Amino acid sequence: MSTVIYREMSLARLAQVLKSAGRSTALVMFLVGAAMVASWVITIAQLPQQLAELLGPLVDNPRLLMAAIMVVVLLVGMVMDLAPAILILVPLFMPLVREAGIDPIYFGLMFVINCCIGLITPPVGTVLNVVCGISKTTMSEAVRGVYPFVLVYIALLALFVLIPQIITVPMHWLIG
Repeated sequence: MSTVIYREMSLARLAQVLKSAGRSTALVMFLVGAAMVASWVITIAQLPQQLAELLGPLVDNPRLLMAAIMVVVLLVGMVMDLAPAILILVPLFMPLVREAGIDPIYFGLMFVINCCIGLITPPVGTVLNVVCGISKTTMSEAVRGVYPFVLVYIALLALFVLIPQIITVPMHWLIG
């Protein structure tokens, strides 16, 4: 459109733009592929089932269970993409969450927040890698820039675990 109708971009520039877009897409797809391999290895090794059995005794203390689950999700989120983490871990943790009396909506919100923290945290940090590829910065520069935000997110997550009413009370006002 820009080349043919508006004539704002030359064919040579269009080729450069397409090449750059291809490189960015290849980087993202490589990271997604690596995350899928990691999720396959985790599933084959039956780590989630072992983890659910390990956390079973914490059902009597919902806050401690939630804190333990959030630590596990943060660690998994650092090496796995959001969708596979949800598909693998939520079905395993949900029975424990229900048995402990934790609100499922609260758990889901906490789970997604936690996985999103993992997307900007090394070693994999899918979003962080995309930002580095697009902005042409080094990973260490990006990590230095993101580090304060990750600390704030983790502090908020800890606050939400300690005082779940910060999320549950307004949520119940909204949904009745």
